[in-house]
Amino acid sequence: MMSKTNAQAEVIELNPEVVKGTLDSWLDGFFALLPNIAVALVLIAVTFFLGKMIRKSAIGLAARRDRENLGEMLGSFAKWSVYVMGSLLAATIVVPSLRPGDLIAGLGIGTVAIGFAFKDILQNWLAGILILLKRPFTNGDQIEVDDYAGTIEHIDSRATIIKTFDGQRVIIPNSQLYTNSVLVKTAYRYRRSEYDVGIGYGDDMGRAKDAILKSLRELKEVTDEHDIEVLPWDLAASWVTLRVRWWTDTDQFSVVTARAAVIAAIKQTLDAEGVDMPYETVVNLFHDQTDELDGRRDQQREGWPVPANGAPKSRWQLRADLTKETKPA
Repeated sequence: MMSKTNAQAEVIELNPEVVKGTLDSWLDGFFALLPNIAVALVLIAVTFFLGKMIRKSAIGLAARRDRENLGEMLGSFAKWSVYVMGSLLAATIVVPSLRPGDLIAGLGIGTVAIGFAFKDILQNWLAGILILLKRPFTNGDQIEVDDYAGTIEHIDSRATIIKTFDGQRVIIPNSQLYTNSVLVKTAYRYRRSEYDVGIGYGDDMGRAKDAILKSLRELKEVTDEHDIEVLPWDLAASWVTLRVRWWTDTDQFSVVTARAAVIAAIKQTLDAEGVDMPYETVVNLFHDQTDELDGRRDQQREGWPVPANGAPKSRWQLRADLTKETKPA
């Protein structure tokens, strides 16, 4: 008896009059809001057109000042800001009971949530704005950051696109470029390069220097805006080091081309002048470390056993003895 009563209670009665009344109220409300909807659609269309015009004007104004990337970024930001404001106004027109203050408050809360969710994206965007405003580098500059070096192709709202010197594309986040050290290779008109050359101790250093200077001054790859330098730099184990310095244009192609030409000219010039470029000389001394005399400085020196005619002598003592033998009586 109870189950039958419950089954009767679960039957839903569909009243056509109620459905008809609900639909009629909806249609009446829709037709009543038609003027508001039309105004809202017109407002959205005007907002869309206005946003595109603002973006186009920003890009054009920035292009006249050689700031295309900045104009594109700010223009896009202004366009979407206009879109959001227009949508909010359209919503208040369609639904008059919707207050703009509530929308702005809700938008503020939503913006905070979006900021936390997209922190890295916003950080890169702000870094891109600062890079484009301060212009430490721009399109076409050659830079080196971390392990990447190449030419900047484009700076957008999130990252900077670099074409490496070996023909690859690298996308580096703007925040990384703004917070890390960046070497701008093309910041100035000329760049200095250097190369170390070793000549023999018995060669005339002045003659080698003059020969190198003469050969490098004849190279078209080396600019004559700065002096070429050949500096005595080190007294190495097997040679005297000369450091050669020269200047070229700052682009990578000019630097590499000039370096190859300079090295070839140095080699040919020193060969023609008869200046030796010695190999590294290494002397290895071997002795039996199980010898009874090993480690006894009064009986052994630098691995060699003591001579039969006395104790081992130091280097300065040997030099003094040699001087006495060569000095005329």
